[in-house]
Amino acid sequence: MCEFVNYGLQMGKQSICFEKPVYIMSSACIVGPKEGEGPLKDTFDKIVEDATFGKDSWEEGESEMLKETVLLAIDKAKLKPTDIRYLFAGDLLGQLIATTFGVKDINIPLFGLYGACSTMGEALALGAMTIHGGYANAVVTAVSSHFGGAEKQFRFPLEYGNQRPMSSTWTVTGSGALVLSKDFGDVMITGITTGKVVDYGVKDSLNMGACMAPAAADLIYQHLKDFDRTTDYYDRIVTGDLGVVGSEILCKLLNDQGVDISKVHMDCGMAIYDDERQDTHAGGSGCACSAVTLAGKLLNEIKFGETERILFVPTGALLSTVSFNEGQSVPGIAHGIVIERRVQTVD
Repeated sequence: MCEFVNYGLQMGKQSICFEKPVYIMSSACIVGPKEGEGPLKDTFDKIVEDATFGKDSWEEGESEMLKETVLLAIDKAKLKPTDIRYLFAGDLLGQLIATTFGVKDINIPLFGLYGACSTMGEALALGAMTIHGGYANAVVTAVSSHFGGAEKQFRFPLEYGNQRPMSSTWTVTGSGALVLSKDFGDVMITGITTGKVVDYGVKDSLNMGACMAPAAADLIYQHLKDFDRTTDYYDRIVTGDLGVVGSEILCKLLNDQGVDISKVHMDCGMAIYDDERQDTHAGGSGCACSAVTLAGKLLNEIKFGETERILFVPTGALLSTVSFNEGQSVPGIAHGIVIERRVQTVD
């Protein structure tokens, strides 16, 4: 927890420390068939064998998946949709169509967000700030992504059968949702660090790890500086979807600044698939990559005392088909969320 002396809530250049923690009341995660065959299969709430989720298209299926995940998270918190003040949600599709069509019938006021694969970090930060500021008692943060929809929009139609380079990652088909509240829970958010857009001029749209690693390094370095912490303050520093390539770049960039995260670093993109068995090359990516890993594996470990404290750093490549086709680079962004196990007190 933070100590408040003279600097109040604002910490350093980019961070906030909450005087009163915001609690994670529940989480839910639903994934597609490939994710259900991976190493984290036992941590997901639901594995769906049909990648279209019973709909006529990947996009409609993603909307249905997001809707089911949001409703499941609310139900697990023993709440009703009418108890939720705001929904902070986003996806990778143009104009956030997976989100908007998915939640239109739930009737919760919506903040539609886009931070590419870092969107869950953005949602958690804004949701926690909203609750801490007294503007809501409970909010939902949610994201989704879909392999078929992402490939169709950003790269090649799957029917094209193009060869993927070894630096490429596999977009996770899944959705993760969390209910945040001012009421007590087993897991709490105690601080955030908001990331900046960082652009090292990388133009390879099939190497997302290289695009995002500089933003992750910038965020982690600034977070530690803002809070005056060292890496051993955390049991884990968890990046979103850098994969093998991006993780190597991240560690080198931080080492160049005198920061060694090798003992505590975990990347969701490297955890969610078994490349040797599933042929995903550099690992996983997409909004859902970090979200379903957090909603399942990571929060369960914190809840049951296996892990006490993590810095959750979802990463995003701000890739646009318009800017890419005009020869622009792919900037990156990352956001940091401090997630801790609530200290149990005895009266």
